[in-house]
Amino acid sequence: MKNYVLSLAFIATLVACSPKTYTRVPAGGAYEFFRYKPGQTARVSAHRGGGDLKGYPENCIESFQYLAKQIPVIIECDIDLTKDSVLVMMHDATLDRTTTGTGKLIDKTYAETQQYRLEDNLGNVTPYRIPTLEEVLRWGKNKTTFTLDVKRNVSFEKVVDMIHRTNAGDYVAVITYNAQDAAKLHRLDPNLMISVTIRNRAEYDRLRELGIPDNRMVAFVGVREPDKELYEFLHQKGIVCILGTLGNLDKQAIAKGDQVYKQFAQNGADIMSTDRPLEVYRAVK
Repeated sequence: MKNYVLSLAFIATLVACSPKTYTRVPAGGAYEFFRYKPGQTARVSAHRGGGDLKGYPENCIESFQYLAKQIPVIIECDIDLTKDSVLVMMHDATLDRTTTGTGKLIDKTYAETQQYRLEDNLGNVTPYRIPTLEEVLRWGKNKTTFTLDVKRNVSFEKVVDMIHRTNAGDYVAVITYNAQDAAKLHRLDPNLMISVTIRNRAEYDRLRELGIPDNRMVAFVGVREPDKELYEFLHQKGIVCILGTLGNLDKQAIAKGDQVYKQFAQNGADIMSTDRPLEVYRAVK
C-alpha cells in the first residue's frame, strides 16, 4: 500500500511538472473558431502578443510561445515593412522603444534589423530578434490563433499572399479599421475572417452594404463597453464580439479587482483584447 501511495505521488509530480500543451484550432478552422456560440466561456486576446510580461517583448515568437503554453490565447500582433519589403512584426514606425536599434524601420533592411535585440516594455534587453510574419505564421500552426494588425506601410495584398503561402487561413483573422478596407480584404480572399469595427448599427449596416457577410465578421466593439443591445444584435447574427480592455478597462480592473473582467463577459464580451492576458484568463475561465 505504501508503494502504491508513493507511485501515485510520483505520477502526480510528473503531471504537475509536465509542460502545458498548445491549444489547437477546432475542425472548421478560423470560421468555426471565431463563430459566436451561446454559453461559450469568454476568451483572451493578448494585445501585441503580451509585451507587458517581464522578459517577453511584444511582437515576439518567444513571447507568443510562452503565453500559448500557459493559457488558450489569441495573439494580436502587428505587421510592418522593412526597406527591402520584408514583412516583420513591429508596432511602432521606429525601432527605439522596443529594440536596441534606433531610427525608422522602413529605412532598415531586414538584415540590418537582425543585429538588434528586442526589449520588453520595462526596457530589459532580451536575446530575441524581430521575427518575420512568415516565421510567426509557420510557428503558429496547431499552437494558437492570430489577429493580424496591418500597419500603413503594408498592403493587404502582401499580407494575404503570405497567409496563402503559409496555409495560415485556418488560424488567422485580419484586422481592419474601416469598411472600405474590410471590403477590399474580402475581395482579395472571401474566405478570410475579418476583424471589423462595429460600435453601432450604422457601422454594421455599412459593412453589409459593401458585401461583407456576417459569417466573415469578427466585431471589435471598442475600448469601452457598448450597450447590451449591440451585443445582442451581433450575437443574433452569429458574430463574435471583441472588447478592447487594453487601456482604461484594464486600469479599472487593477483598481477595482479582476472580477470586473467576469462582468464584461457576462455583459456580452466574447473575447477581451488585453495587456493583462493571464489575469483575464484567471478571472473568466
